[in-house]
Parts: sequence; C-alpha cells; structure tokens
Amino acid sequence: MKIALDAMGGDFSPQNPVAGAVQALRDFPDVEIVFVGDESRVRSELLKHPTAGLEPRISFHQASQVVDMSDNGLDSVRRKKDSSVSRAVDLVKNGEADAVVSAGHTGALVAAATIKLRTLPGIDRAGLGVLIPAEGGVFLLIDGGANIDPAPEHIVGFAVMGSVYYRAIFGEARARVGLLNIGSEPGKGTEFCVECHQLLGSAPIDFVGNIEGHGIFKKPAEVVVTDGFTGNIFLKSIEGLAKSMVGWIKDELRRNPLRMLGALLSKGAFTAVKNRTSTDEYGGTPLLGVNGICIKAHGNSSPRALRNAIRAARSAVEAQINTRIVEAMQPRHEKTDSRHPATA
Repeated sequence: MKIALDAMGGDFSPQNPVAGAVQALRDFPDVEIVFVGDESRVRSELLKHPTAGLEPRISFHQASQVVDMSDNGLDSVRRKKDSSVSRAVDLVKNGEADAVVSAGHTGALVAAATIKLRTLPGIDRAGLGVLIPAEGGVFLLIDGGANIDPAPEHIVGFAVMGSVYYRAIFGEARARVGLLNIGSEPGKGTEFCVECHQLLGSAPIDFVGNIEGHGIFKKPAEVVVTDGFTGNIFLKSIEGLAKSMVGWIKDELRRNPLRMLGALLSKGAFTAVKNRTSTDEYGGTPLLGVNGICIKAHGNSSPRALRNAIRAARSAVEAQINTRIVEAMQPRHEKTDSRHPATA
C-alpha cells in the first residue's frame, strides 16, 4: 500500500511529517511512503532517523512549491500547481498512490482533492469527518469545515458517508445519526435545519433526530451531522475550551501545597484523561466523498499524530471506504436519476 505524504505541509515540516512517517513504516510493514516536497530537505531529515531496512519502502516526488496558511485554498491550486499538496493528490489521481496524507492547508487539500479527484457517484459535496472523544468512545462529526453553506441534500450525503465510515473503521453494525441543532424537537432550528431533519428521516440511515450541544458528549449518536460553518466553530470552540481548562486547573492546583499533593496522587487519572482526549491518538480527518482516500492531519501535528494519520489512511484503504459509500448511496442516486431522466 503506497501513501503519498505531503512532507512540506504543517507547522513543523518537514521534520514532523518525516518523523511520523518513519514511525509508520516501522509499525506497518505493508505501507510504502512517497515523500512529496523538497527532496533535499526531506532526505536531510531522514538522515536524523534510523531507517535501516526501510529504504525499499521509501520514495520521493519533487515539488517546488508550498501552500502558505495565508493563501486562498482554491486559488493556491490554480497558482501553485507544483505545490506539495497538489502533487500528492496528483499521485492518487494517477494511480501512483493509494491515499494522500497532509497536515497542510485544509482549504488547499479540499480544493485539490475535489477538483482533481472529483466526487464519488451520488455525492455532490465532500465532507470532513472528525473523530471526537465522548462517553463510551468517540463520535464522528461531519462536516468539520469543508462546506460552509451546503444544501440540505448535502447533509444527507454527509450522514450516509459518516455512517459508512464509522461502521467500517470501528467494526460496528450500527451507527446512529443525529443532527446538531438548538432543540430536540423536529421543528426546532432554522428552515435549513427543519428541512435537513425531514430529509434525514427518510434517508437510508439510523436517524435518531436532533442533538443539542450540551448532550453531544454523552454520545447519543455515533455520527453527528451539521454544515461546515457550524461544525468548524464547534470544533475550534471545544479545542480552545480544552486548552483553557488545562491552564485553569494547573493554576488552581498551584495555589497551595495540599492541592499539589492531591494532583500528584491523581497523576494517573490526569494522564488517562489527557490520552483519551488527545487528537494525536485519533489520526487524521478523512475527507469523505472524493474519489480517493484523503486524510487531513492537524497543522501542528506531532510525529505521533502524523503516524496515526498514516494509520487512518491505511485503514480507510483496507476497508474500501469509497466502494462502501458508493454502494450505500446507490439507492438514493437511482431515485434522483429517476426524477431527472436523460433526454435524447
């Protein structure tokens, strides 16, 4: 299995992508890595790691440009045709790699994948599926930011894709789907939310209705669907809150020696919670709906996180995620086609 890695994407590139890739090569003997980017810099980073025995599974694809965080995603695909993220997607498009992993510019990856790979049959919009820790495991939020203004029909596609991904990756027979909303009643929310609720109720999924923000972490559903605008705000809000909470707890514990002693005795519990909520352990975020496996890692990903993003790409390829999505969307796709028959 060959994975194209955007070696120049992310806040700490190429060092973290290279370190993460070396970890993945050691842990997954069936994985080959194509480092896409400045080959001389990548080779220089590789010299810092013991790679004996790994060389046959390492190759390089030169790319002379890098998409900066200040660049517009769509514009960067047009102007920076030789960027590392675009060239990595090209390898998947041309059948030279089975998946692409990038910690770089989210908009650039979404744009490059959508333009170059196109969407799967029956899918009009791709969505970012983000795994989030909750009571009893994790749930998948989709869309995490790929589409800020989708139509209700696109939300149905997100729900189907999210269900397929969750069941395939976690080996579950069931994946309940909930719609993120301001109330649990079917008529709550904007016109958009009301229409989404109606469409989801007749979709080929296990729809459980609306889910409010205060109950989402009790995991009333395995898949939570929303538009990318709301989803991205939600994700950044909980990420910011988590970081702030850590700081507040540390400040309070340092106020007196007894609290510090209590913190020392509770160190194991704190470590367990930290590991449970660490994004490093969940790998990257899949861009579901494009005709190729694309995994987006966080911009400040550690080597461990990038290793797990490669693991996520490997799992998606093994599970044949896209074939399953097409099969799941087929009944709805055929229904849509019957409403709009081809004319001679």
